[in-house]
Amino acid sequence: MAKRQNGERDIKSVVQEFIKSNRLNQGLDQVSVTQAWESVMGPPIVKYTTGVVLDRDTLYVSLSSSVLREELSYGKLKIIDLLNGKMQKEVVRKLVLR
Repeated sequence: MAKRQNGERDIKSVVQEFIKSNRLNQGLDQVSVTQAWESVMGPPIVKYTTGVVLDRDTLYVSLSSSVLREELSYGKLKIIDLLNGKMQKEVVRKLVLR
């Protein structure tokens, strides 16, 4: 725990402790990965995205276009790297396009 000289903790350490003690990381990661998907992939692909679900370390993305799904399947590793880079931590290890 980070302590300041007067004995008080900084807000960042308090929030991190709260998140960890209440097991909120998975829920926060779900929100973050959805936002990262939208940011990384851009409006043209987001338009065909019908669902983004993170289950443990696997990201399931539902797409309404089979052609787009096929095209994106060739770049799965690049997409995973971009998403993890955007989130600044390794959250996604596997990408499943549906």
